[in-house]
Amino acid sequence: MHTKLYSATVIGVNAHTIEIEVDLSFGMIQFHIVGLPDLAIKESKQRVITALKNCGYALPERKITVNLAPAHIKKEGS
Repeated sequence: MHTKLYSATVIGVNAHTIEIEVDLSFGMIQFHIVGLPDLAIKESKQRVITALKNCGYALPERKITVNLAPAHIKKEGS
């Protein structure tokens, strides 16, 4: 694992902590989001890549895996 961040998702009126783990590994250049993300989150990877490029940051030429944990909780929204 390269780094770990924390976020939250809301289900009803309850907030649940979500751990965001990012791993960089050797292999074909790919960007994966795993851990039961909804369609909006899956589509956000292209927006994130474009925003980073427009800000002058270069993505590493590696396989990037973003894990949203715990896996049994559906992640939705921003």
